[in-house]
Amino acid sequence: MASLTQKALILPAKQGKFVVGSTIIPSPGPQEVLVRVESAALNPVEWKIQAYGVFVSSYPAVLGTDGAGIVEDIGSDVTTLAKGDRIFWQGFFEPQYGTFQQYALVPAELTAKIPSGFSFDEVATLPVAIATAVLGMYNHHPSFKSAHFIPPWEESGLTAYAGKPALIMGGASSVGQSVIQLARLAKFSPIITTASPRNAPLLTSLGATHVLDRHLSHSDLLFQIASITAGTALTFAYDAIADPDTQHVAFDALASGGTLIITWDKAISAAEQMADESKTIVEVFASVYVPEGRETGVAMFKHLSGWLESGALKSNNVEVLPGGLSAIPAGLERVRKGLNATKLVVHPQETTG
Repeated sequence: MASLTQKALILPAKQGKFVVGSTIIPSPGPQEVLVRVESAALNPVEWKIQAYGVFVSSYPAVLGTDGAGIVEDIGSDVTTLAKGDRIFWQGFFEPQYGTFQQYALVPAELTAKIPSGFSFDEVATLPVAIATAVLGMYNHHPSFKSAHFIPPWEESGLTAYAGKPALIMGGASSVGQSVIQLARLAKFSPIITTASPRNAPLLTSLGATHVLDRHLSHSDLLFQIASITAGTALTFAYDAIADPDTQHVAFDALASGGTLIITWDKAISAAEQMADESKTIVEVFASVYVPEGRETGVAMFKHLSGWLESGALKSNNVEVLPGGLSAIPAGLERVRKGLNATKLVVHPQETTG
């Protein structure tokens, strides 16, 4: 390799300011690959780590949880990948695994090859979103919070939920789009989601049967949901936004015995849950790196390429930010203020200075 150092976006201290600096290019362990990061997508978790100091305990840190690139080197035990392969993967909150740098490590079993005809930018929008959806819906590890549905890579998972309604709050978000597509794959019906009306064509193309205006009042949303389900019990809701308002709509819409999956801290009070203890709330931790999520993550990555090729899974709309890693702080501020239906992507190799 021409150089032992690389450019990385570094968070030097808890709740500090991002800076572009140099780090050592890591070497892969026996079951890892070193990847030249061509595209890295931005996610809400990254601004939350900086703002709140969550998830990361050691600094300086390199963040970044969505990546796509080219295999540069392989570990001694890796047999499924070769140098030059185009892959995409989920990053993690340890410096060598973050995607906000020019080279990153990733366990070989937690990668998927990029099918012909798909760009680095397109597939970089997917790993965190699809992992958040899959782990919340399908993980069966006994100590992991999940709905424990049968996954769609098992034959019965393609029919077990046919004709059952699904509610997705925030369908235009990256996670929301993934949940809609998984619900379609599993034949949930109707698939109801909330979003801005301008995003309705996109979401119906992904599988939503009904798109409700997210600006409707709590009572109006409940009325519309009840009208659509027409007496069929709603037992599955996924809140991809997970603010107090969306959580309360989803929780109240659920029938007794239903499951609500949320992507951030629970806003439903203990008293509200006690009023109907049959309803379950799942707070998903969306990482395939933790031991409790690893097996499901491995299974998921085995199927991503095929889902893309078949059209079962589509990537997000992409906006590429010029400037490489230097563009990330301003991009994360845009994500913090609210950005849906589009995912921001940077090209780490374009970083200068």
